[in-house]
Order: sequence, then structure tokens, then C-alpha cells
Amino acid sequence: MKNRSWAFLAGGLLVALLLAGVVSNYASSHPDGLDSSLLKGCTVDADDNIVGGSCPAQQSRDHELADSPLADYGVRGVQNSFVSTGLSGVLGVLVTFAIGAGGFWLLRRRGTSPTDGDATTPAEGDAGTSTDGRRHADANG
Repeated sequence: MKNRSWAFLAGGLLVALLLAGVVSNYASSHPDGLDSSLLKGCTVDADDNIVGGSCPAQQSRDHELADSPLADYGVRGVQNSFVSTGLSGVLGVLVTFAIGAGGFWLLRRRGTSPTDGDATTPAEGDAGTSTDGRRHADANG
């Protein structure tokens, strides 16, 4: 790969790491549209806990992976929420990059198979030329 391609790839990875590691901490903590619509009909307190009413969010339960090391946009065991969120974003970018790079590497290896000699078909205008480059005499001269 050319040096320019490597620089572009490294720059893109650096931008993604900065966005995931730093900027992600400034994302809104307010519920998105789906969360808001599931809370319609319920009364919630300041911590978004349901205190009354009836809504679809009352039937919610924890996800199967709620106890995983990267659950809830953070890293388990890291007490500082800013560092925890940033670290989980950086780990996510690195894992995604590794999977993507591995996939492209596999596709590239699969696509570059050796060819037998120079077995190209002659172009339309080269119908009177043999594979070794000598011209044939055809019926018209």
C-alpha cells in the first residue's frame, strides 16, 4: 500500500478514536425518541425512574448481556465515568477496525490468485495475431 494510503487510514483511525474517546462523553443523556415513546403514560421522577401510571416501559427487563464488561456504554471496574465511557468507545473502535481490517485482508488474499502465463484473449482487431506475437496470413491477404 502506498504511503499516502497509510496516512489516510491512520488519520481516519485517529479521528474515530478521538470521537469515540472524547466527544462521546458529551452526548446527550436524555432519552431518545424510542425511550420517550415507551414512557408515554407513565410518571417518572428526576432520575427517569417510573413512579406511577401505565406504559410499555414497565414490562422492560435487563438484557442478557447487561453484566458484560462493556455494558451500558462504559467499562466495568472503572470508577470515573468520563474515562469509562471514553475507554469503551476506544475499545469499540479498535475491535471494529480489527474486524474490518481482517475481513479486507482475507478478501485481498482470496482475490489475488496466480495466473497461468499470459493467457489473455486477443482483442477484436487482433484476430490475425497469434499468442507469440507473429502475424498470420488470413484469407484476405
